[in-house]
Amino acid sequence: MAQKGGIVVAMKPPKHGGAVRGMSVVSRGLGVLETGLAALACVALAAIMLIVVVDVAMRYALSMPLGWSYDLIGLYLVVAVFFLMLPDTLHHHGHVAIDLFQGVLPRRFRHLGLAVGYAAGALVMALIGLEAWDRFQSSYAGQDRIAALVPWLTWPAYLIVLTGTALLTLRLIYRAVGHGLSIFSRLDLVEMPPPPETTALHGEDAL
Repeated sequence: MAQKGGIVVAMKPPKHGGAVRGMSVVSRGLGVLETGLAALACVALAAIMLIVVVDVAMRYALSMPLGWSYDLIGLYLVVAVFFLMLPDTLHHHGHVAIDLFQGVLPRRFRHLGLAVGYAAGALVMALIGLEAWDRFQSSYAGQDRIAALVPWLTWPAYLIVLTGTALLTLRLIYRAVGHGLSIFSRLDLVEMPPPPETTALHGEDAL
């Protein structure tokens, strides 16, 4: 609200306020799912450490190693740690990024480059997800198992890959759309990558 000549006039809302709110809602929804998968990845990592400690202790103290430990870790737990953490890592810009020209490129060119990059990433991850879906269906229908002391089922591993890549693909599509729309807007409709840590007080300059 604004006062003009003693008359209260309603101010127009920002032109792109609805788009910003919509993108924010989508991001928060994806963030909830990403946090859940990250928590499961942390549980899997803790399980890996516990199993390895117990296996080593029993191997050298009692000469009774866990014959199933490596298969369980390699087939399920490592896969869970890697693929379930991917979406949350992308959400927090935790992947390696080359930002040599980030500070010198015009704003619209930055959004264009990010939109193209995220769109390409979404395509690649979608293809990986489709392959995981095909293998999941095949292994589930045949109840495929590995040839080991404990014949673990293989379809849970493909399901983990499918879950992680599906959510990562959604985050990539969200980023690609957000950066694409930001090209034609005065506002950044999606979060931008953070500045390099070397320019912050806690980076190399602080040493």
